[in-house]
Amino acid sequence: MEEVARARGAAREAIEDISPPRLREVMDDQLGPSSMIPGVLTLLSARVVDSSADRREVERRAAGVQLIYEGLGLTRDLVYDEPWTADAEPNAPGDLDVLVADVLVARGFRLLARTEAASKAVETVREFGREQTEAYADHGPTARSLEANVFELAVIAGATATGTEPPLPLRQYVVSLARSLGEPPLPSAVEGLPETIEEVMGRVSVDPGVDEAVRPSSATDP
Repeated sequence: MEEVARARGAAREAIEDISPPRLREVMDDQLGPSSMIPGVLTLLSARVVDSSADRREVERRAAGVQLIYEGLGLTRDLVYDEPWTADAEPNAPGDLDVLVADVLVARGFRLLARTEAASKAVETVREFGREQTEAYADHGPTARSLEANVFELAVIAGATATGTEPPLPLRQYVVSLARSLGEPPLPSAVEGLPETIEEVMGRVSVDPGVDEAVRPSSATDP
């Protein structure tokens, strides 16, 4: 899938100026095996809404979405698999992971800051915080997972790169898709996305009567 290489390349390019080099290397290692579904959905959303969108701008937004997901996903991993113990050495690997997660999210925000997706990026982080708080208190799952919010962020970031608001059915579809993928970690884009993903996204973008099999009742419903 060409979009996987484009999304990964854009994300890596977005961190090329990070210093010191060791920090950048760890961030790059984080991106290497990661699922590129968030970045791929950003690229596809722009294309199905308006294929004439500026390629570099769309890739920049895809990188922003991907980096936010990487940073929040790493944070979630640290919450559930805490690397620190009472006798942990100073400057343990977990300390570096916390820094990496923060920088990834910050760089993702920077890439989306002057776009129409900025407010959704903020909402995604806030919802992630609520989700983790509820999970830590053992209150059960929240209505919106990190993946559902990030997939919707991807659609907003991609579609608005064309100067067009993302159609509600398209947002609904990707939220449903996130839920269908089950518990994290996300599979690879090739494994996790339907072979006809672009066709389906294109159809729901123009057809208000989208097939019920791919449409939940609302983009914000639990």
